[in-house]
Amino acid sequence: MKQLRVPVVRLCIICLLAVFLSFDGVAQKKPDPSSAESSGQHDFDFEIGTWKTHLKRLQKPLTGSTTWVEYDGISVVRKVWDGKANLLELVADGPAGHFEGLSLRLYNPETRQWSLNFANLKGGSMALPTIGEFKNGRGEFYNQETLNGRAIFVRFIISDVTPTSARFEQSFSEDGGKTWEVNWIAVDTKVKD
Repeated sequence: MKQLRVPVVRLCIICLLAVFLSFDGVAQKKPDPSSAESSGQHDFDFEIGTWKTHLKRLQKPLTGSTTWVEYDGISVVRKVWDGKANLLELVADGPAGHFEGLSLRLYNPETRQWSLNFANLKGGSMALPTIGEFKNGRGEFYNQETLNGRAIFVRFIISDVTPTSARFEQSFSEDGGKTWEVNWIAVDTKVKD
């Protein structure tokens, strides 16, 4: 009986080692979540370059206004910190006048999310960042701000991304996100080098 136990125990140890080694091998085959390829760090790489921008802006959001103003301009996006950040500069003109905006987008490797930090030349300071990420080719970013003394939610969506075009849409909600009013639509078309 003792002779039978030793081979059985050895066989069990060998089987357990094989199982642990196979789990270790599987774990090594998974992509490293901190690697640039799987992290989201390069989500905005599509936008690096120069773009023609057509912009529509609702004049008085959350007032019942339906008056939109339109602008045409150029957006230039530069990669910063090897893709962990980028800087967008927008210059546009239209019947409502001249507009210059800047957006610094920063990637947080711990949360795998982006903060979009926007300023316009007229205001001269950064707005609160919208924070979010891309999923299935669509970026969704949110924050909470104050408009006319009232707390509102802000949603910024990047969609319809192709190598030569993309759509950017901002909406406000004054009812906690139950309903949204679109107030900013920009369609960018890539300028050939």
